[in-house]
Amino acid sequence: MGGMCLGSIALSKIVSKRRHPLRIYAAIELGIGICAIGVLLGVPAIDHLYVAVAAQGYTGIAMRAVVSALCLLPPTVLMGASLPAIARWVEAVPEGVAWLGYFYGGNLAGAVFGSLFAGFYLLRLHDMAVATYVAAAINLAVALVSFLLSGASQPDGAGSSELAEEAAGSAGSRRVLWPIYTTIALSGLTALGAEVIWTRLLSLLLGGTVYTFSIILAVFLVGLGIGSAFGSRETRSARDPRMALAVCQLLLLPAIAYAAYTILDSLPYWNPLASTNPWVSFAFDLGRCLWAILPATLLWGASFPLAIAAVSPVRGRNRDLGQLVGEVYAANTIGAIAGALAFSTVLIPWVGTQTSQRLLIAGSLLAGLIGLAPMLRPLGRGLAVGAACSIIALGLGWSVPQIPWLMIGYGHHMTTQTDNGHLLYFAEGMNSSMAVSELPGGQHYFHVSGKVEASTEPFDMRLQRMLGHLPALIHPQPRSVLIVGFGAGVTAGSFVPYPEIQKITICEIEKEIPPATSRYFNRENNDVLHDPRTRIFFDDARHFVLTSQDKYDIITSDPIHPWVKGTSTLYSKEYFEMCKRHLNPGGIVTQWVPLYESDLATVKSELATFFEVFPHGTVWGNEVDGQGYDIVLLGQAGETKIDVDAMEQRLHRPDQAKVAESLREVSFFSASDLLSTYGGSGADLIPWYRGAEINRDLNLRLQYLAGMAANAQNAPAIYSEILRYRVFPKDIITGSEESLRTLRDAIGSK
Repeated sequence: MGGMCLGSIALSKIVSKRRHPLRIYAAIELGIGICAIGVLLGVPAIDHLYVAVAAQGYTGIAMRAVVSALCLLPPTVLMGASLPAIARWVEAVPEGVAWLGYFYGGNLAGAVFGSLFAGFYLLRLHDMAVATYVAAAINLAVALVSFLLSGASQPDGAGSSELAEEAAGSAGSRRVLWPIYTTIALSGLTALGAEVIWTRLLSLLLGGTVYTFSIILAVFLVGLGIGSAFGSRETRSARDPRMALAVCQLLLLPAIAYAAYTILDSLPYWNPLASTNPWVSFAFDLGRCLWAILPATLLWGASFPLAIAAVSPVRGRNRDLGQLVGEVYAANTIGAIAGALAFSTVLIPWVGTQTSQRLLIAGSLLAGLIGLAPMLRPLGRGLAVGAACSIIALGLGWSVPQIPWLMIGYGHHMTTQTDNGHLLYFAEGMNSSMAVSELPGGQHYFHVSGKVEASTEPFDMRLQRMLGHLPALIHPQPRSVLIVGFGAGVTAGSFVPYPEIQKITICEIEKEIPPATSRYFNRENNDVLHDPRTRIFFDDARHFVLTSQDKYDIITSDPIHPWVKGTSTLYSKEYFEMCKRHLNPGGIVTQWVPLYESDLATVKSELATFFEVFPHGTVWGNEVDGQGYDIVLLGQAGETKIDVDAMEQRLHRPDQAKVAESLREVSFFSASDLLSTYGGSGADLIPWYRGAEINRDLNLRLQYLAGMAANAQNAPAIYSEILRYRVFPKDIITGSEESLRTLRDAIGSK
């Protein structure tokens, strides 16, 4: 958005108005396509360069900003210049301004198609390279058509002077213009602030899949496009577009309050799981988004052409319409940038989504009053109007409901819960919303962004302990471990009883999580947060692993579900290769894979990707009531060798007494009990997952596969298929005949 702002301002200052606007537009579109391909091809080189100089903390954030600017500024500057360029086609008169609004609406219509076409087709069935080439081909086609049309037509403003009327730069005109620019800037601020808030809330209800984000973006753009068309039509007949612009901002007060009520008090109780067909669910989600946020987006969409219409009479007929549009567009975009940053990084984690939505109402009130200010004379009438609008805003703001904790706790499953328990803790952090609840039986649940992330239920405790104890006992002498994701801290806490472990490193993206869960899961996680061996880094896991100079004996990952947008980067081939490079000799990687809320294609992709990096890897199962629920993948750089007798002897050593106790708490009473969870090896499972799609950074196939199966409940069937290929791992597990016979019987009984 910063690039688009720069481009909108720079065009009129750099490119002469005498040049044919369609030829300028053609050059811009061609440049965007070239930049897109350049970014695609250049990212691997930039990645290698970044790794060589990368840092963590605030320095790392600044360096990431520089890399983002290098990649995104060239194409986005050109994108920002495209609308001012086409604006030069028409004159700065009401009819021309109306056409400009239609251009803007048409651009948004294309954006809607692009977001859905990319999210539901190009990236789902192909990869980033194909999507980029298709987008660049569209840029090329638009450039070619624009260039051909330029030879057969002349713009309406071709003969206009490049100089504005004298009145345009006068002090009087500036006094008239500043309320308009301020109003459209505040409109952009509230629009992007609302998109940040509503995307966060709607992703709880709809599930945070990549498809949900495409749907929300598409609906937002649909509203802006339709609103822009209505606003453009209004500019033809409106006697005072400034008044219409201000009224739009004031109408946003009830529209924002309506959206807040609908999202928080109405939509959660619609039945979201009426169909297991994902396409039916997507259509239902689309309808819910339209119902909630369309009214407000219509008003924001109408504001842009009305702002241009309000500015153009002041600037004059001979004013460069490209510059005029650039100024309005820049003001709107600057406000949008401020709104996106303020609400996502400051306001939501500081005051929460409820107060943030009240601030949206206050922002729209301020925008409306500033827009009306020049027309509210005498002072008494202005004060009366301001007081009346403020009272209405106060009432609407007071009506904004608090987010139901069940939305944070269970998301789109909140209406199906029969035993919700009661809330112990609730917070909305910068990256996610979280809660801790207690069921009537005393079990504690940790919820993150609409999902149960961890609990003290026996099956969850078993899984979390397996992620720690399996690698710690298989490794002969582990000294350093890295845990990706703190969660309830149980996996990290599983390493605390091992006296030989000297360094416990934890990477967590959300600062609110460790202190909160440590308070309620202190016993289960052995107070790992305050263990003197523990170091915790608040960073994105991919970035931390990429930039860390340390190596570890154990790396264990317990990320959130792979259908959550962005999480598939922690299941990619490149991520596993990074983990492998950060292992000491003999080091071990474990990875959680859920079988619930998943399907065969998703699980096959996860296993095929892991075993491509760790071909000697193994599968370890966690069952609920004798049926598959989730699994642990375990890999080493070389072959895995497990001596069951040595492991048993280790558990009987006095210095390992707390380790044995930790295992007994989850019903592992011996080494054989733990190893009996063996579910197969990568080599044995090749016939099962052969042909599965490998999840790579440049296609992230997993998030598209998993997103189609977020409501599926096929865990027992999937695990049964995996077990069909299981044979006793005689090349992996060694020991005495008696121990192997006991273990063989235990594995065979499952």
